[in-house]
Amino acid sequence: ISVVTFCSFCFVLSPALYAQSSYDIKKELLSDDGPDLQDFISGELSEKSKWAEYRGTLKRQKGERLRLPPWLKTEIPIGKNFNRLKNTLRDLNLHTVCEEARCPNIGECWGGGEYATATATIMLMGDTCTRGCRFCSVKTSRKPPPLDPDEPYNTAKAIAAWGLDYVVLTSVDRDDIADGGAEHFAKTVSNLKERNPQILVECLTPDFRGDLAAVEKIAVSGLDVYAHNVETVRELQRFVRDPRANIDQSLSVLKHAKKVNPTVLTKTSIMLGLGESDQQIMNTLTELREAGVDCLTLGQYMQPTKRHLKVEEYVTPEKFAHWEKVGNDMGFVYTASGPLVRSSYKAGEMSSCRFWRVKCIP
Repeated sequence: ISVVTFCSFCFVLSPALYAQSSYDIKKELLSDDGPDLQDFISGELSEKSKWAEYRGTLKRQKGERLRLPPWLKTEIPIGKNFNRLKNTLRDLNLHTVCEEARCPNIGECWGGGEYATATATIMLMGDTCTRGCRFCSVKTSRKPPPLDPDEPYNTAKAIAAWGLDYVVLTSVDRDDIADGGAEHFAKTVSNLKERNPQILVECLTPDFRGDLAAVEKIAVSGLDVYAHNVETVRELQRFVRDPRANIDQSLSVLKHAKKVNPTVLTKTSIMLGLGESDQQIMNTLTELREAGVDCLTLGQYMQPTKRHLKVEEYVTPEKFAHWEKVGNDMGFVYTASGPLVRSSYKAGEMSSCRFWRVKCIP
């Protein structure tokens, strides 16, 4: 089982890092060909009150490499919740893959707060993808290892032992499998609900090459949220995503999930900072609402290694706040927008009965 654990942001952690200190964990996550550890550690401009004083370059010029602005700097992880989650993972012998994500948010994700909801994101079907998107550091292969037939059962067993209220199931793309792994997803959902009917399950799925039968198999499996990420605006799809992916195919996935299960929440995510314009963002949000998408997250694109797409712009917190207001005004029932927001940002927040019943259930 591959597990991503987080309180607010998507984050993945390797079992080899369990016994290390929080400082050493963050140091190992950020390799030489990606952002340096010191880039993410808070400096004197890290306080929100001083963000407006920042005079660094936010848009990349040809041949330049942008420096991290202060709002992307984080604290070294500490706290009871951080240690509790680390110890729980060790006790359950769960295998995780944080090296794949290269995420600097371990402190925010694991530290949480007194009332933070810890959410688990399970990465099904291995850690090797059949596609090669230019923003993603997950390793690729035309023929990854075969699926583990016991994974749906073992995943449900582990999550039941953890006692979570909300779980996100995601996966790599598996174009080498006839149904793209849809049956594997559905079995995992069924096993989770059988063990705990009250648990809320979100599936963050691939596009299954546009196979709507595969989409339907998951949409009617008993899940609560169907998520699929369009990743970027229409105009940058070919530049950012694998050639086998496109926004029309992604929109068809989200539309069909809602069509075959009108009570399911649909959700998607967009990265900003890849060179998109405000009008392109607005047009994409309009298309998402027309497709009936309920929940939206927007976050800053972060270059995982020098081999991946460069950051074209660091979007300011004020601009992210603008897009959150726009999303809410457009009718998305839930919009999360911020520099460090990721696709499963505050997923656990939807496990709140008040939020779930008042805002999300039709």
